[in-house]
Amino acid sequence: MDYRDETRAAYDGVVELYASMFADRLETRPFTRAMVGTFAELVRGTGNLRAADVGCGPGHLTAMLHDLGLDAFGLDLSPAMVGHARRAHPALRFDEARMEALPVEDSALGGVLSHYSMIHTPPGELPALLAEQTRVLAPGGLLLVSFFATEGPEPVRFDHKVTPAYSWPVDQFAELLAGAGLATVARLLHDPASERGFLDAHLLARLD
Repeated sequence: MDYRDETRAAYDGVVELYASMFADRLETRPFTRAMVGTFAELVRGTGNLRAADVGCGPGHLTAMLHDLGLDAFGLDLSPAMVGHARRAHPALRFDEARMEALPVEDSALGGVLSHYSMIHTPPGELPALLAEQTRVLAPGGLLLVSFFATEGPEPVRFDHKVTPAYSWPVDQFAELLAGAGLATVARLLHDPASERGFLDAHLLARLD
């Protein structure tokens, strides 16, 4: 199995536990909630309310985006996560999808949310995922990406509770966004991080 197959199998096996941990829709995570709210407000300002929650997991953030006024839908690699999301939020759309081949037409979306959904991607494959997210954004559309940040010069592979993951230097990640045609307009780094000592990072970028 490649890392995608391993990631899908790992998340299929922890659906109920994962959903129980994040069902609060960020009520205990004020910094993240603020960035998601800002993202939704700016997407509304583009006039294009369509937004994809890429790597949506159990669908809690897709529902939050919907509550914030977006025409949001969720995409996830894990069929078990998609099934849970559909049961938990039957009024919303959820589909299985790989991040390197999103089932979305070119230049269709006002926003893409990628909430810790690229952390399992090996560094060499990350530019292709960012290019795919750029492909589906309309001009002026926004991407909010969240990830674990490290202060070192290179990405760090670590043993995530579900399956191996990577933390990133924030400046290096912003350079990858620029390489995909996305201009970073805001960034937030904050504690508390994980017990591994990583910071939580959020980059908000716009397609010019």
